[in-house]
Amino acid sequence: MRKTNLTQKGKFLFLITLMSLSIISCSSDDDDDDEYGNWVESSTFDGNSRSNSISFTIGTKGYLVTGYDGDDYLTDTWEYNSEGDYWTKKADFPGVGRSGAVGFSINGKGYLGTGYDGNNELNDFWEYDPSTDTWTQKADFAGTARYGAIGFSISGDGYIGTGYDGSEQKDFWKYNVATDSWEQSLGFGGQKRQDASVFVINEVAYIGLGIHNGAYEEDFYSFDGTNWTRLTDLDDDEDDDYDYEILLSSGTAFTLNGKGYVTTGISGSITTETWEYDPSTDTWEELPDFEGSARQNASAFTFDSKAYVLMGRSGSYYFDDVWEFRPNELENEDD
Repeated sequence: MRKTNLTQKGKFLFLITLMSLSIISCSSDDDDDDEYGNWVESSTFDGNSRSNSISFTIGTKGYLVTGYDGDDYLTDTWEYNSEGDYWTKKADFPGVGRSGAVGFSINGKGYLGTGYDGNNELNDFWEYDPSTDTWTQKADFAGTARYGAIGFSISGDGYIGTGYDGSEQKDFWKYNVATDSWEQSLGFGGQKRQDASVFVINEVAYIGLGIHNGAYEEDFYSFDGTNWTRLTDLDDDEDDDYDYEILLSSGTAFTLNGKGYVTTGISGSITTETWEYDPSTDTWEELPDFEGSARQNASAFTFDSKAYVLMGRSGSYYFDDVWEFRPNELENEDD
């Protein structure tokens, strides 16, 4: 009888040990599963819901211009105050209403060019001065009229490239602010594409994604104003530590704290996927999904310590919501 009691006691202690180890393991797993990258809804946009708008930032202000609301091609200009979380309507864009244009800022001024007005591809180019709230037409974009291109600025110069002018394109053109002139920038060895994505980190542009002949492009490049460098493709499965496949068009991209981000867009269907790019390792990491509704053709603002994704559409439904992204905050953490 005593032997039986000892055996039963041993079994009991063994079970307690297993349960303790299981609890410790679960706790450790929970810690490992903590995901950083929280989305917090901000002040709703004051204007009409829309997609395919252009956006640029100047100081602590973001500017949203043009776009399509399902009925009209728009010309309104809106300023977002990132410190006060509110919107102010500014002087209307004097060019033709459009969607699918490009925008960027240089030396405290914003620039807008190309796009589609419902009938024609466009190649006009404009400058916005927030200090006077005025628009001035500049030299026309020197490439073919197009939409679905990408635009960015590095080292004081503007660039527009890729896009659709009846077929996909891969050319890039450099805009000189001082001379108000364009010249072709050579050396891009990537594929033709439209609806690609670009973000800029430390005066280097990172370019990829988009579609060509109905297929997603997987090549990825950096450009420093002089040299193009091919980086790891977006379907990397050769490294066991970094196994990913990013197939996306019509997404939105932005930079924050030295890393690049792409989110939303079309990946077979509209998506809420969010990816983070680390230029120091040339690798991508999937983050918690964008917490608004899935959408395409959204816009983005980037400030020194904040980034926002806003607008866009899902089919014939157009959005007017604004979401702040906090990459270093736990997902769904209370404010």
